[in-house]
Amino acid sequence: MLTNSVCSPTEDLKWCGMPVHQDSISRSQNLAKLSGLLLASVCAWYLGYLFADIIPEDSMSSAIENIQRIGEKPVLKAPPPKRQKCDHWSPCSPGSYAYRVLSGGGKEKLAKICFEDELLISEQKGNVGRGINIAIVNYKTGKVISTEFFDMWEGDFSGPMTTFIKNAPQGSLLLMVTHDDGSSRLKDGAKKAIAELGSKEIWNLKFRSSWAFIAAKGFNLPDNIQKEKINHSENIKNRYNGWPAEIQIEGPSDGEISEQLDICAA
Repeated sequence: MLTNSVCSPTEDLKWCGMPVHQDSISRSQNLAKLSGLLLASVCAWYLGYLFADIIPEDSMSSAIENIQRIGEKPVLKAPPPKRQKCDHWSPCSPGSYAYRVLSGGGKEKLAKICFEDELLISEQKGNVGRGINIAIVNYKTGKVISTEFFDMWEGDFSGPMTTFIKNAPQGSLLLMVTHDDGSSRLKDGAKKAIAELGSKEIWNLKFRSSWAFIAAKGFNLPDNIQKEKINHSENIKNRYNGWPAEIQIEGPSDGEISEQLDICAA
């Protein structure tokens, strides 16, 4: 016999002809959770695949590296020093010329003359040679007029060098430097022409002496700059197996000279 009973709001369902199966409800809930988890996983995988396909690999690597660096202490690096003209340690003042005249330092190290950051005579330019190397510069413009080297070991080039010096126009700077030997075939006429420009050491030049000299023709250089330097090849003092150590002309200038231009040495 079938009964149609109606439960009151306060009656327990299990006593009212409507048995409740708790295990079935729990399984349904777990299945729903599992389905949601699987759906979320599939969505996450798809989104990851989509981003990986859109975003460049370099950007992804950079982002990962940035994440890994989180928490690291920043390393402060000092900026590299700015290079100055002719490799000076500090910049020259406005309205001044930068130069470097370099001799010696061993058989393999050739002479060098740099003016306003331009190599006038150097191994790189291929115009440096054994003997006395000379560069003539227009003092007003700072532009090179002529360069030449004169071999003082082989051949007779003392006369041509004297002519080259005397033909330098008025208002010129003359920068001179030896490489290897500059004395063996240097005659008195050439020495006198150089001495007239203000050199004192030209009379003391010996075999393989390192010698550097800067002179002016038609005007005077400041008294407070070094114009000449010499280092003789002596067995006791030689540093490079019979060759004297490197020398260079150096000494800043702050004196006024013609055209209101200064000489700034290395």
